[in-house]
Amino acid sequence: MSKVFEVSYGQKKTSVNTNELGMREMQARVYEKRASRHLLVKAPPASGKSRALMFIALDKLKNQGLKKAIIAVPERSIGKSFRSTKLSQYGYYWDWVVKEENNLTTAGTARSKVTAFVNFMDSEDSTDDVLICTHATLRFASEQLDVSSFDGCLLAIDEFHHVSQDDNSVLGNVLREVLQKSTAHVFAMTGSYFRGDSIPILEPADEARFNRVTYTYYEQLEGYQYLKSFGMTYKFYRGRYLDALPDLVADFIDKKTIIHIPNVNSGESTKDKYGEVDEILDLLGDYLRKDEHGIIHLRTSTGKILKIADLVTEEGRDIVASYLDSMTELDDLDMIIALGMAKEGFDWPFAEYALTIGYRSSLTEIVQIIGRVTRDSSNKTEAIFTNLIAEPDAEDSEVQYSVNNIMKAITASLLMENVLSPSFTFKTKDRKDQKAKGAEIFIKGLAKPSTPQVEQIIQQDLIELKASTLQDEVVQAAIAAGADSKVINKQLIPRVIATQYPQLTQTEVEEIRQHLVADLNLSNATRDKENNQLLKMADKFVNIDELDIDLIDKVNPFQRAYEVLSRGVDSRTLSLIARVFDSKKVEFTEDELRMLYPKIKAFQAKHGRSPQRNAKAIDEQRLYFALAKLEQLRQERRNG
Repeated sequence: MSKVFEVSYGQKKTSVNTNELGMREMQARVYEKRASRHLLVKAPPASGKSRALMFIALDKLKNQGLKKAIIAVPERSIGKSFRSTKLSQYGYYWDWVVKEENNLTTAGTARSKVTAFVNFMDSEDSTDDVLICTHATLRFASEQLDVSSFDGCLLAIDEFHHVSQDDNSVLGNVLREVLQKSTAHVFAMTGSYFRGDSIPILEPADEARFNRVTYTYYEQLEGYQYLKSFGMTYKFYRGRYLDALPDLVADFIDKKTIIHIPNVNSGESTKDKYGEVDEILDLLGDYLRKDEHGIIHLRTSTGKILKIADLVTEEGRDIVASYLDSMTELDDLDMIIALGMAKEGFDWPFAEYALTIGYRSSLTEIVQIIGRVTRDSSNKTEAIFTNLIAEPDAEDSEVQYSVNNIMKAITASLLMENVLSPSFTFKTKDRKDQKAKGAEIFIKGLAKPSTPQVEQIIQQDLIELKASTLQDEVVQAAIAAGADSKVINKQLIPRVIATQYPQLTQTEVEEIRQHLVADLNLSNATRDKENNQLLKMADKFVNIDELDIDLIDKVNPFQRAYEVLSRGVDSRTLSLIARVFDSKKVEFTEDELRMLYPKIKAFQAKHGRSPQRNAKAIDEQRLYFALAKLEQLRQERRNG
């Protein structure tokens, strides 16, 4: 099978082996910061974030004087990750115990769950100390509680990227209130903290409160026992995607597979999701029966019996979902066909192939889907993600450029880097002899910042403001509808700016608007096809052009279109990409680098290794970033 890129890993077992307290590498790293009042953990699926929270919560309840722990998850199905666990049998001091009545992710009405939440918060019973609920229950219950009710409590939010700084985000407002007006401790965890995909999660002042632990896909997969590589393919088709599927079946028919059909509102959809499921089933084999769990049994052309879960059809879906929650054996299931389910937080360790049909504009969604197949399991040494997309209305060179940028962006995401649009510094051109330096661009008639706040926003916040603008639903709808650019520039963009910074005057908003529009126009200067989503997605990523990597190898025929392939990216290359990002994170003068170089050599001679990025000592971390910078400068000189 061809892949867009392939990453090979080292099987060090560090992410599956545990220490004397029963903690994996990532969990131990989090536990070191257990005294933090606000802690943000960025780590991939299957790294053990749920258990890391258990360790932290128990320490805060037993040793730090907190009285209650509330865990909020986005979906009911994810609640099972936090069920009672005998941690003591693996070496920890206490067991994690959740009373049945305090698990609000089981069956029940929304009203009854809110009542149970409020009763839990009011309870004086010292054993009534852990509650699990959905984000929705937390939102509704908070309306009936004063924010002071969270004083002395730990509030843990799973899949933290669901929080938004947007005023319309109720969950975001709840968190903001808790952070600013209570003594609560907050534990946030996510595998998708990518700001290019949404409005910024937190305001800068609130975000600064958090200590952080980052554990990347690279670290996670390097430490696996079984999974050796992860591959990816972009395949393009013409006509109906259902007509292209026969050419793909051989790739996944014998693998534990998750198929995501396109959203019914997308161009790839036939608008008949049930009909699509039926056609896929017919393609896979002959229908035999549906068992008592709602699982479909098919016989393939080779005689193999497939067990398939249909999560698209609403009727009987709860029975199927219940079966999926209880699965423990490899032979329990072979395939899942889904639309919006089986993505975030879904746990099927045996899954090894993800086929996603249709374009996905959200990098978060892509990474979440990738996470479904990259769990370590004895049945697989390789995991595959394939995206089947309608062929873009663009030249081959443009498509290759876009796919290359998308792949670089996904690589950055696997390294837990923030992904946003490229950044330039715009200045007013008022003299003929002005010359630009680096990323500076002089523009005639561009308004000069009239206040320090405007200057600060332009210099420091323009990237995030651009991400918010690109992801604003009204702006996106206007672009999709072909609205006049003047309407977007003069009316819609100022609205986004005013929403982000309500304290600004109209004059200040206009000054920022000019700089933002200049940035957006330059970023899209070579993109004429506004209706081409694949190309637009490729233009949303920051630092991508700083990665001088061409992942594209060749274009092969596929169906009546083609597939884009790339050169192999092994673990060493992925590590080098991480160093490129790190080389740009800390500024050094030439004198500082000259001074630090002998210290780096002395450190290497003393310890027999180079300085580490995650070192506990600040001095060692600084040596690491200096070394990364020196390596970058050395590479630039070699490249001329």
